[in-house]
Amino acid sequence: MSSILTNNGAMVALSTLRSISSGLAETTEQISTGLKVGSAADNAAVWSISQVMRSDADGFGAISESLALGNSTVSVARKASESITKLLGNIKTQVIAAQESGNDKGKIQSEISALRDQVSSIVGAAQFKGVNLLQGSSAITVLSSLDRSSDGSVSASRITVNRNDLSATEETAGTDAVAAGALMTGTRTGSALAGNAADPTAVVGFTSGGVEQGATYTISLAGTGAAGSDTSGTQTFTYVAGESDTELSVSTALKGQLDTYITDNSLTNISTSQDATTGALTVSLGGAAATDSINVGFTEFTGGTKAGGLSELAGMDVTTEAGATQALTDIESLINTAIDAAAAFGSVQGRISTQSDFVSSLTDSLMSGVGSLVDANMEAASARLQSLQVQQQLGIQSLSIANQAPQSILSLFR
Repeated sequence: MSSILTNNGAMVALSTLRSISSGLAETTEQISTGLKVGSAADNAAVWSISQVMRSDADGFGAISESLALGNSTVSVARKASESITKLLGNIKTQVIAAQESGNDKGKIQSEISALRDQVSSIVGAAQFKGVNLLQGSSAITVLSSLDRSSDGSVSASRITVNRNDLSATEETAGTDAVAAGALMTGTRTGSALAGNAADPTAVVGFTSGGVEQGATYTISLAGTGAAGSDTSGTQTFTYVAGESDTELSVSTALKGQLDTYITDNSLTNISTSQDATTGALTVSLGGAAATDSINVGFTEFTGGTKAGGLSELAGMDVTTEAGATQALTDIESLINTAIDAAAAFGSVQGRISTQSDFVSSLTDSLMSGVGSLVDANMEAASARLQSLQVQQQLGIQSLSIANQAPQSILSLFR
């Protein structure tokens, strides 16, 4: 039945033309933007995943910059350490020359002093953006990665770079006394901090938070009696805490000084022990006669200066036979210290470079993944565009034919 009110053919043709026009608009947008998913309206799931991946890729770009800065900082320290190693080798040559009794030790000392000053100059200049890894003791960290867990949470990973102090600064004890017991504590079962044959132990420990950077910790030892107990007067053992020191590390350093003195002087009646957790030091007197005794004291100061890793350079003096002999021993230790520092920096620099390469590859992979999710296939889009254009022309022709159908009804009224 023909009707002038309802043209089913025109409605079908119009609906088809609308669909074709919509597809044509979509394809044209893909071709113009290069994206098949340009907004959340196109595909909410794919769009959200791509945005997270894109955000991670941007984050890794910032990490690449952090790694580049870290690499430069460590590279400066490594090259400076290698230069210092060479200078110490030159100093060793001069020290060896000083072993000959006929050489002018004064001129040799002048040359050593000049080389030592050059070492100090390199240490002072070995900084990048204000960070000098050859001074101080606190470690720095380099942001190396962003780790995303299965629940979507993100955590940062860092590469720790330890400082290697190669300064020639001598350790200087503090002179500003603090209140007794403010940093250290002393205990024993008797009335005084002393030990003897009847009461043979004295304990030196630390208060809570008793270790402070630059604080000076001193333990004194005075023993009387037989050779195994006699300290030949009061002996003082001092340690200045660095930034990274703890109660245990300060205790270990002081115990080492005590043990060296006890061994060197054959003080067989005196021994030390240490609490591995608190760092408390126990000084004991054993096997002694009733007339033997020891007194253990402690003092605490602020304002000390921590010794540098090459502090022996500051006091190196080859103008005497004894000084030249000691310098030969010291220079070997100093060279090993510088070599260890250069090797440590080289190892960390290699790790940073490897991580930088990985982050760069990971960023490329993330961007490739984003592209596979949201980028339009231009070849397919081009073919589809041509197909839709043909369909649009046919749709228009079909709509035109359908619109002409009601006019045929007029022939019935002629």
